[in-house]
Amino acid sequence: MLFCANSPYREEQVYHIAVILAGGTGSRFGGAMPKQLLPLEDGRSVLEHSVNAFELSPAISEIAVVMHPEWIDEARHICERNEWRKVKKIIPGGTERWESSWHALIAYSDFSPSLQGRTGEACCLWLHDAARPFVSQRILADVAEALEKHAAVTVAVPSTDTVYLTHDHCLTSMPPRETVMRAQTPQAFRLPVIAEAFRRAIEQGGVAATDDIGILHRFMPEVPVYIVPGDEKNRKITFREDL
Repeated sequence: MLFCANSPYREEQVYHIAVILAGGTGSRFGGAMPKQLLPLEDGRSVLEHSVNAFELSPAISEIAVVMHPEWIDEARHICERNEWRKVKKIIPGGTERWESSWHALIAYSDFSPSLQGRTGEACCLWLHDAARPFVSQRILADVAEALEKHAAVTVAVPSTDTVYLTHDHCLTSMPPRETVMRAQTPQAFRLPVIAEAFRRAIEQGGVAATDDIGILHRFMPEVPVYIVPGDEKNRKITFREDL
């Protein structure tokens, strides 16, 4: 983890936009309906839990939901039913995760934040998997605090398992376990930083990363990424048994 003591961001007013990535169809999950629309034990959907966490966070100024084009009407209905005040956009998703993030960046490409009459605030974009409905208010508060000092922030938990690096089903190396962490979301950025990383990636024709930090790390390695401690409860629903 890297701490930048002399941060240029410390005294700024910051406008935080949370993007909930719900554009997938749940191919690994199975079933006719995307997993983010399925209910948890309390009857509320995975998507509702994820959005509501950011709705309740004092740090978040605005929310956008990225949804598969076939399910946008359902997403709009969910937002209206919950009467969320912060949800301002519902954005069509792409065929891959990075495309959904890119669509969100395009939606805010000319964004000039204004909050209660003030203009000129810095803008931060948070990207969160809708399939992580149990993100805590502690994590969100810690990410917001970290963004006061850093241009890129991610969430991760230490690996409790030994990790093998492999090739063709054979062990090639074993990184020390204390150096390995498992990535979670949200992943948050100063908007110009992540926009530039995506611009470089698309320009070079190589957007091959499983998350947004991966794109930043590959195409803007000069930007340090600060890691906020995650939580095992902030797990991702991937397979049907995860429900």
